[in-house]
Amino acid sequence: MATRSLWAVSFSILSVLSVGIVAPAVAADGRLQKIAEQKQLRVCSWPDYYAISFRNPRTGALEGLDAELAQEFAKDLGVRLTVVESSFPRFIEDLLAERCDIGMFAIGATPARAQQVAFSQPYLRSGIYAVTTQTNGGIQRWEDLDRTGNVVVVQKDTYMDGYARSAMKAARIVAVTRPQEREEEVQSGRADAFLTDYPYGQRMLAFHPWARLIVPDLPVQPTPYAYAVAPGDTAWLDRVNAFVAAIKADGRLESIAARYKLTPIVARD
Repeated sequence: MATRSLWAVSFSILSVLSVGIVAPAVAADGRLQKIAEQKQLRVCSWPDYYAISFRNPRTGALEGLDAELAQEFAKDLGVRLTVVESSFPRFIEDLLAERCDIGMFAIGATPARAQQVAFSQPYLRSGIYAVTTQTNGGIQRWEDLDRTGNVVVVQKDTYMDGYARSAMKAARIVAVTRPQEREEEVQSGRADAFLTDYPYGQRMLAFHPWARLIVPDLPVQPTPYAYAVAPGDTAWLDRVNAFVAAIKADGRLESIAARYKLTPIVARD
């Protein structure tokens, strides 16, 4: 019950921040009208997010929870889906520049991001995990990460980046930008561990025998994952929230999440 209350408070804070966003006035039916007129939903997606939106190397097709839910949303709207390749460092710029209508790739709804974009109700929640090597005897528990001499890698502009810089005082924090650069740094020995979330941690265990997952005894900075839209269009945000409510109620969220082994982080409230 305490955890649920904490999440309720956290999301209330995000909602207040979103209300305070300064943005150009948008007609009440602005985005929805454009989507209907153009007969397409443009979804910003990061194509290297395991179990969320990742490109199958054999087929080139996007797979994962949000890859499928983007298709479902376009179907619900009665339009075609157009995927716009984006990333965590770039999605806010893409939304504000109207290169896409919505970001759908398990975006952490942090207060800092909520100052620039508007978030839907959450549909996933994940804490932070660490990945090290099977042979790194110096890191056995979460508390071993923040030691003098350790190098901890984070993906630039993710909420793990912010967490590491505020919470870790002894280890050296290195932010990287390229896909797979975090694991390359750790596997090569240039870094001791990298921080990630539940889906990417599962990717490491599934595909990299050298990897070992460090799970904290207590959840570390559990964060709601939501869909992001440009601020100022209440009707569009309401329609996105209606979609989130629908996939929770009709079982689509649960069933697709189960196929990608994401059931432990499904947000059911």
